[in-house]
Amino acid sequence: MLTLQIPNYNPSSPAEEYDAAVIGCGVSGANIARRLSAYNIKVAILEKSADVSFGTSKANSGIVHGGFHHNKKYLKARLEIQGNLMFDQLRRELDFPFKRCGIIVAALHEDEMKSVEHLYRQGVENGVIGIELCSRERILELEPRLSSDVAGGLYAPGGGMIEPYRFVFALVESAIKNGVHLFTVFKVNSAEFKKEDAARGASHWIIHAEDGRTIRARYAVNAAGLFADEVSRIFGGEEFSIKGRKGEYFLMDKLSKARPDRVVFPVPTSVSKGMLVIPTVEGTVLVGPTADAVDSKTDFSTTTGRLEEILESGKAMIPSLSRNDVITSFAGLRPALEEDFYIEPSKKAPNFVQVAGIQSPGLTASPAIGEYVKDLLKGMGLSLTEKSGWDPFVSDRARARELSPFELDELIARDPAWGNIVCRCEQVSEAEIVQAIRLGHYTLDGVKYFTRAQMGRCQGGFCTYKIIKIIMRETGLSWNEVTKHGGTSRLLEAELS
Repeated sequence: MLTLQIPNYNPSSPAEEYDAAVIGCGVSGANIARRLSAYNIKVAILEKSADVSFGTSKANSGIVHGGFHHNKKYLKARLEIQGNLMFDQLRRELDFPFKRCGIIVAALHEDEMKSVEHLYRQGVENGVIGIELCSRERILELEPRLSSDVAGGLYAPGGGMIEPYRFVFALVESAIKNGVHLFTVFKVNSAEFKKEDAARGASHWIIHAEDGRTIRARYAVNAAGLFADEVSRIFGGEEFSIKGRKGEYFLMDKLSKARPDRVVFPVPTSVSKGMLVIPTVEGTVLVGPTADAVDSKTDFSTTTGRLEEILESGKAMIPSLSRNDVITSFAGLRPALEEDFYIEPSKKAPNFVQVAGIQSPGLTASPAIGEYVKDLLKGMGLSLTEKSGWDPFVSDRARARELSPFELDELIARDPAWGNIVCRCEQVSEAEIVQAIRLGHYTLDGVKYFTRAQMGRCQGGFCTYKIIKIIMRETGLSWNEVTKHGGTSRLLEAELS
């Protein structure tokens, strides 16, 4: 069973020993850990948050990119192309929503077609399957909701969309099923390298958490996202600076009549791929993101001015987008570093791999990043022999909204909690919320990302109270211990009646 709760820790006991420790459990760290779980080694994931995917991955666009935006001279382009092709098998093995709906780049003016032609040629050179350079008639045939001003565009049928947090949860569940140990609320604050000797054995890192927990690992992988620069300094690795690049989004209701059939990109700029209109895999519509450099790595604020720009940019491509369909706005931060990913063994810190600057197309590239880092570790001396009992499969879980009335009746007969619909917007039952909590997702956001409760039109206005009561009942937490996303993010000022 997957448990994400903080493990018991006895400060007087010896540090736990591992062959590899992956620091950070967003989409890159989760893929790396799962890939390593296929071998006869001990692997630990060290995550500073209360749950996995609570960093950059939670506010990701969820796009599986098409492989045409970047020249294959860049590592990120090669990993994007490889990663894209891995998602069909991953979906067969794991429990997460994924759909190859295709990607469109819409040129709204004739002079933008030169850029589109460049993207098309680049896609052909990159080996993108089925890529098309489209006339105005063809692009409107593919997406009738596009503006009538469209001049033409590009179509990549292999692009798609996933629910990113569910992807991370499934990867971690698979990794733990195959022996990986997850430590949450493990904020690394110091590390020291001990060279091989007769008393200590093989060379290893001693990694200390802020709360006093300690583990030993022969190899360490820095997949800490926005905080990879800080982790590198802790390990004595390279000096670099991760800058947050904030992306603000609008989320629109499932009932929006402006929902396109495919992901719609504008013609990209030198700074970003532009503001998109995304038909999410669960039926809502996402519009954004912006791309603003920010000084703070915890600045998730949204601004009226930027959100107005998002809506206007979206309406330029899909004119039927309406403010009336907006149910929330939010922001995410991408870890901006250089033009390319930074994935290589450290030249300064021994037995230490840097996985930094993983911004777009990081989600698409992440399965290939897992393979790439595995090969780096093997080249550095980590012995990898395949685990005979490795099981890549995680069973799909029942969800009330996906069941027929007859299937739901059968579940209710076995467990009446399936008949208590707690979140009516997303049709999430009490049984699903209990399941999420028992799997270790004991914060309000953890329940939300695992079940989609609180993600509908009312944004938790009617179900939050009920979910808090269920969390208290299932965990034994008191009203002042229930949090939104761990730490000090407490929700209540008085006891619930």
